[in-house]
Amino acid sequence: MNEDASRTAPDGEESADMSDLFDELEELEDLVDTPAAREQVRETMRVAMAASAVASPFGRVIRGYDRGDLAEALLGSFLFGVPMAVEGGTQEVGAFLVDRPLYFGGTILFGVGLVVGIIYVADFQDVRIHKPIFGVIPRRLAGVVGVSLTMAVVLLTGWGRVDWGTPALAFANVVVAFVPMSVGAALGDILPGS
Repeated sequence: MNEDASRTAPDGEESADMSDLFDELEELEDLVDTPAAREQVRETMRVAMAASAVASPFGRVIRGYDRGDLAEALLGSFLFGVPMAVEGGTQEVGAFLVDRPLYFGGTILFGVGLVVGIIYVADFQDVRIHKPIFGVIPRRLAGVVGVSLTMAVVLLTGWGRVDWGTPALAFANVVVAFVPMSVGAALGDILPGS
């Protein structure tokens, strides 16, 4: 059990938290034999998830990815993206990156790495990977990165901050805006009220 998440019970033993409950339920779901029993375990998980949301906004177990999560990511991306769209520094950094493919690729990886760190590593919430795309790509990661990248393209294009006549420079500017927008999208998606 994660020492940071564990608590000590009055008798001196560690008490279980919601994360432990979900781990146990997921193990039970794999062990049961009948579809009816699996559905009962899933229903118990839904009830436990609802109870964890009421109990505390932090330390909840977050599972699945729906349109509410997508809307929260969109709002966070927009809030962090407006300054990137109105400041000239975005274009300066984009012009710097366009001629440096190693830095350009590193910036993209850095942005995606930040999202992974915020959602899955920083431990703001207990985020579970549920039904990954192609069995590999977490839906939440794909949603946050996709929303951020799309918002960067739409915002910078719509406000005339990029000229797609020079696609390499335009995409470099989009990538520069994408990095903070992805941070905003990740935070908007997992912070309380999610």
